[in-house]
Amino acid sequence: MGVRRSLGRQFGWLWGAYTVSAFGTWLAFDAFPLIAILVLHAGPTEVAALAAAGLAVGAAVAVPLGPWVEFRRKRPVMVAMDLVRFAALMSVPAAYALGRLGFVQLLVVSVVVATADITFNAAAGACLKALVQPRDLLIANGRFEATTWTATMAGPPLGGAAIAVFGPVTTVMADAVSYLLSAVGIRAIGGTEPRPARADARPRLRARDLPDGWRYILADPALRPLFFNTILVNSLIMATSPLLAVLMLGRLGFAPWQYCLAFAVPCVGGLIGSRLARRLVARFGQHKVMLTAGTLRACWSLGLAFVRPGAAGLVLVMAVELGLITCCAVFNPVLATYRLDRTPADRVARTLSAWSVTSKATTAAMTGLWGLLAAVTGPRTAIALAGLLILTTPLLLPRRDHAAQLAAVS
Repeated sequence: MGVRRSLGRQFGWLWGAYTVSAFGTWLAFDAFPLIAILVLHAGPTEVAALAAAGLAVGAAVAVPLGPWVEFRRKRPVMVAMDLVRFAALMSVPAAYALGRLGFVQLLVVSVVVATADITFNAAAGACLKALVQPRDLLIANGRFEATTWTATMAGPPLGGAAIAVFGPVTTVMADAVSYLLSAVGIRAIGGTEPRPARADARPRLRARDLPDGWRYILADPALRPLFFNTILVNSLIMATSPLLAVLMLGRLGFAPWQYCLAFAVPCVGGLIGSRLARRLVARFGQHKVMLTAGTLRACWSLGLAFVRPGAAGLVLVMAVELGLITCCAVFNPVLATYRLDRTPADRVARTLSAWSVTSKATTAAMTGLWGLLAAVTGPRTAIALAGLLILTTPLLLPRRDHAAQLAAVS
């Protein structure tokens, strides 16, 4: 067994900050819908609006922040976004304690947090590229991926137990504190971070600067198909998630603990896939692994349309989710590394921001669209249609190894 490779003290603090905030986020998974239902007695329309509006409005507000972040020191931006999320989330338990919590406040907080998420992630990608050697980027992204799936597996069950024992706003407080601890970890990275210089020395952000991230993605022959592929796959998977919950918890009669178990256990595939990614790339090459894993991850979602009541249905959901998560956990760190390798250092924040904004906005739109589709056809048919559409997404993956071609030319 090989010894874990150290990526340095600075990366250790960044990884630690990511870990604590990831566990806080997944501990508070679905906390706002639960608060809206249990505390504010909101109906399905309000809960759906809360989920979609936070993503859509947050994405719109974040559009100018990508170019703005590009020419700022990244770590102060990350600390500031952590503190913004801490303050916004802490306002929820404070208002609840005073008996003044309302639906509008939840909506505003969800928008603020979504905006800060996009801004933080754009700065974090640029920060990671500056802290880690290019040869170590896949190792770093693999560790982030493994952390994400560990938090996904452990967080929601623990969060549900905490809500049952301590009340509905408990996990929101824990999530808020995790961002405060993340800010401390990022601050502890230390060292000097030079201020990025603008090539054209323009002091102010102009309106025509806003689409810079999209211009770069769409002009790049390798990033463009990956962009459309990941946006479509991720949005369709997320759009069918609430429909599957309605199907399993409503019509099929699964208990809530069975529903949680069906999605917690397969997260072990995330740990397996994230550990395999580096070995597979070393053996088969980055492009082949990305193409194969990207194709395989499209083959699973259709199976969810065939879930039935009882133990057999539960096993089917676990098997489908295990296959899907394992393939995604291989694909995601390879994609993240490829994207950072492909993007110049002075464009990383704009590119990642544009990618994230589009992803969140598309997910919000798809969630609303598939909700309407399920109202007309039923949740099972809507899930099947999404699965069939996902089967076409490998056609969007790049067939040629552009990185190898570029290396051959140079």
